[in-house]
Amino acid sequence: MAISQKIGTAKILVIDDEPQITEIVEAFLSNAGHQVFVNNVANEGLKRAKQVKPDIILLDIMMPGTDGYGVCNDLKNDPATANIPVVFLTGKDRNDDMGRSFKVGGDMFIKKPFSCERLLEIVNIILMSTGKK
Repeated sequence: MAISQKIGTAKILVIDDEPQITEIVEAFLSNAGHQVFVNNVANEGLKRAKQVKPDIILLDIMMPGTDGYGVCNDLKNDPATANIPVVFLTGKDRNDDMGRSFKVGGDMFIKKPFSCERLLEIVNIILMSTGKK
């Protein structure tokens, strides 16, 4: 089976303040068979993570108010959400940005713009690595 094929249904939470990004990601991942939840405000995304308990969180770094680093830090310090894999989706691409994303508990880092196929590959890799096929 190719890594880009659907391997199972996951609950995926997307936290990004750019509606054009969230609409594309939601449509693509939904078409791949996943259940997708979207929040455009960081603090609302934190609340949604506790309610939904997603299998994966796709998280932007640069957002108004609390940035993605703060959201990830809060997620990883809460026992209810600490084990949820976090994939940063961001336009930032400096080495220190990547380093900081991993330091706060991020699992992967994808630079915008990205292809939907690449995003699905990452989602599938995480699902396989966590046993949530």
